[in-house]
Amino acid sequence: MSDWSPPNRARENATELASLAVTGFWLVALFTGQEWWLAALLVGYVVVVPLTELLYGEPDEEAEAIEDAAPVPSSDSGDETPLERLRRRYAEGELTDEQFERKLERLLETETLEGLEGSAATRGQDLDRQRETERT
Repeated sequence: MSDWSPPNRARENATELASLAVTGFWLVALFTGQEWWLAALLVGYVVVVPLTELLYGEPDEEAEAIEDAAPVPSSDSGDETPLERLRRRYAEGELTDEQFERKLERLLETETLEGLEGSAATRGQDLDRQRETERT
């Protein structure tokens, strides 16, 4: 699993820590009557926090999606469903809790959208058949 030492935890939560620091900084400036508090707020949230996310954040979801789409050799069977593959990777420790939950949500959204598209296509075919029947 992951090392829970303070430096590693700080690295994993760098974006949250930067956001907290920026918030604290501009709030102190606001409450002490500094005129530059708004500039600190804007620079903090427009520059510092996004830069921290770029440097220390998790890899792009697109890169993860491409990685997930690549066939993963399975020790059990060759036709593993995406959900089974996700569960196996989590059980083997390849994914953290957060990664597993995010990928599971994405998988469920995708399956739901596919189901909606499939039902919409079926309804469209039913309407076409109905129109053909009305014409004859």
